[in-house]
Amino acid sequence: MSIKDSDLILETLLQGGIIAYPTEGVLGLGCDPDNEEAVLKLLKIKNRPVEKGLILVAKTYSQLLPYIDDARIPMDMRTEIFSSWPAAITWLLPASKHAPKWITGDSDYIAVRVSQHLVVGQLCELFNKPLVSTSANVAGTQPALNAEQLNKQFSEPPVLVEGELGGNKKPSQIRHGMTGQIIRDK
Repeated sequence: MSIKDSDLILETLLQGGIIAYPTEGVLGLGCDPDNEEAVLKLLKIKNRPVEKGLILVAKTYSQLLPYIDDARIPMDMRTEIFSSWPAAITWLLPASKHAPKWITGDSDYIAVRVSQHLVVGQLCELFNKPLVSTSANVAGTQPALNAEQLNKQFSEPPVLVEGELGGNKKPSQIRHGMTGQIIRDK
């Protein structure tokens, strides 16, 4: 594990705090997806409605299983989904009955991604489960790419995990896991 200050990062997550971390394209904001108070705090600082839902990012598919109704993923889509990871591709998959509504929003699906980014993988390994993953910005503004931009966006900036951005020039593609349809490709 090469994450600096891993004790501080883990303590922040366990206590319901928010972290900022590098992803494939921009800085992301994350927290414990099972902590409703933490997720609602994250949504508040982003000015994002809970109904829109959030993405969970993980190091492995097995970390996502508690949140997904795996049995409902069509057999003809499984190869396409699993062979697309790890990558900056998010899939909308059937949510399990245990998936929190503060993550799924007003949908019966949950947005999930297995990241190829080293730091994201290290964070999920440290926390031993997926993290909420949303761009580090207030809704309607450009996502932060560095600490200076992060500090300008938020009056109380989250704990910043050091690391390099992955170099992608656009957010992760979002695809529907039942049909393969591209939902977002910008």
